[in-house]
Amino acid sequence: MTIQIALVGVGKIARDQHLPTIAASGRFALAGVVSRHADDLGVPAAATLGALKAQVPELAAVSICTPPIGRAAVIREALDLGLDVMVEKPPAATLSEAERFADMARAAGRALYLTWHSRQANGVEPLRHWLEGRRIRRLAIAWMEDVRVWHPGQEWIWEPGIGVFDPGINALSILTRLLPAPATIETATLRFPADRASPIAASLAMASEAADAVTAEFSFDQRGPQTWTITVKTDGGTAVLRDGGGKLAIDGADVPLDEPTEYGRLYDRFADLVGRGEVDADLAPFRLVADAFLLGRREVVAPFRWTD
Repeated sequence: MTIQIALVGVGKIARDQHLPTIAASGRFALAGVVSRHADDLGVPAAATLGALKAQVPELAAVSICTPPIGRAAVIREALDLGLDVMVEKPPAATLSEAERFADMARAAGRALYLTWHSRQANGVEPLRHWLEGRRIRRLAIAWMEDVRVWHPGQEWIWEPGIGVFDPGINALSILTRLLPAPATIETATLRFPADRASPIAASLAMASEAADAVTAEFSFDQRGPQTWTITVKTDGGTAVLRDGGGKLAIDGADVPLDEPTEYGRLYDRFADLVGRGEVDADLAPFRLVADAFLLGRREVVAPFRWTD
């Protein structure tokens, strides 16, 4: 049966990724949205999830695309309404909040999927399989993008605990999928604009039994070409994952990959979880972010401006 799903929050990521993916899916149908600014979609819109459920009794699931602050209350409401729940990354404002979600879902008897969309990029699983049996000598992440392009004017991105880790957590989600052993933060430097509560750049050094060295460089102030690259040097060759995981080269040769279906894979996974009534709530990337804030040395840099 087609799952009747609602979006909670209809911002840029919902319009760019979730709406077209749901429209193309044979497993979901958009039943409505919870938003005060989305009356152009041809489906019921309401200010609260409870109000939408009253309008659309057949509503069975929600995909939550709001900023992370305040998500705990939305997830609780959805579960209380008997809905299965899918959540955009990062899953919550704090690790303590996020750690409660799996138990909440199991107690309610509903499916829960805390998603990491970059793990579903085309090159991630081929790289993970290639790494099997190889020793990682050095894994280096370079994740550099311009917040002005991807979050134009969105002040919520500078709330405490977000900033450059909004995109940076995507790289960490890939890292924690690739490594066969956990990673831990050894050192971190977080660079805060003088007028903002979250970092615009970060440098991390990590340790793992699966690698001799792991580093990450994040920036939210990258002008010109954007960079989302993971380079893995091993005892049996070098692999480069580019474009956020969408392209893979091994020893300089491009690897043929499937057509892009990153969010399609997310929604297929959610449909499977709904069918089985299961929970997928991996928090490994979120823990690394929390540890980076705990251990990070703070550096103050120039104030941030949306326009030059």
